[in-house]
Amino acid sequence: MKKRILAFLKYVLLLLLSFFLLKIFVPKNYSVPQLQKRAGTKFMDLQTGSRIGYTILTGKGNKKPFPVIYLHGGPGGKVTDATIELLSNLTDDGYDVFLYDQIGSGQSGKLKNIAGYTVARHLDDLQEIIKKTGKGKVILIGQSWGAVLAVLFTAQNPNEIEKIIFTSPGPIYPYRKELESVKAPDSFHLKSPVFTNAGGNNKAGNLRTRAMAFFAARFGIKLAPDKEADDFETYLNYEVDKSTLFDTSKILKMSSGGGFYARVITFESLLKVQDPRPKLNHLNIPVLVLKGQYDNQKWGFTNEYLELFKNHQLEIIPNAGHYISVEQPALYIKSLRNFLTD
Repeated sequence: MKKRILAFLKYVLLLLLSFFLLKIFVPKNYSVPQLQKRAGTKFMDLQTGSRIGYTILTGKGNKKPFPVIYLHGGPGGKVTDATIELLSNLTDDGYDVFLYDQIGSGQSGKLKNIAGYTVARHLDDLQEIIKKTGKGKVILIGQSWGAVLAVLFTAQNPNEIEKIIFTSPGPIYPYRKELESVKAPDSFHLKSPVFTNAGGNNKAGNLRTRAMAFFAARFGIKLAPDKEADDFETYLNYEVDKSTLFDTSKILKMSSGGGFYARVITFESLLKVQDPRPKLNHLNIPVLVLKGQYDNQKWGFTNEYLELFKNHQLEIIPNAGHYISVEQPALYIKSLRNFLTD
């Protein structure tokens, strides 16, 4: 009898192990939109080895001396058509506007070795892009993770930055957990969005995608090809992006362009960056910080930007979440233009 029970248990364990392995190693398909080439996209091959897809908007009339470079969110995010259209308003004030997809996402190329999707790679790419403008200095607009990238770049290259606009900035790394509990002034009337990032991740994720992230982050191994990984990223972004809006009737349509491996590896390397804070608090670079009233980022993380950059302005945008430009485009572009023309 005992032998039969042991045999039965071994059989059950074998079935469970087989089921587990199938869940991890069998490819999955996601019914999501596929990435299409954007009309007007240009490409540059950098000395870093990155092939970058970008859009350049040319300033009109009396040209300003320094161009605007837009840094999208993520990591592993992309530039959207709506962002290009909205920021084209800055050309009326004479600004050249440069929008590019960071390596591994959007219109830009993929790396054969996914271990190359590091913060250092993004910083080197941005350095070379700025040099190619030939203007000496630039104005940075950093959205979410793009704000973090702008901070890290500014810490290393302050003389190349004329102004910075941080929109819905993410936490500065190394991560300071104690900032999660910092309370905003009551007068700001900050509130939480209906949906959460965690809810989106839990709904979209599965055993295979968690294994994909683990193998990529720990060993630099692609358990899934780029197409499957990026199709999942499209689905994941759709669910997570629900937490970025105040008005849930404006939930964004599912769109492709996110880079799964670019996100995973960049974030993993972000955990190991050198602290930029000591190099920032003596700078006098003019800074604008925009935060939606329903932004899903904790106030303490936003407040740290105000503490580090003394020459700052802060605007709380009412009835907007993390994607201010989606819910309050007129206020968003008005704030940018007012700050840039000061």
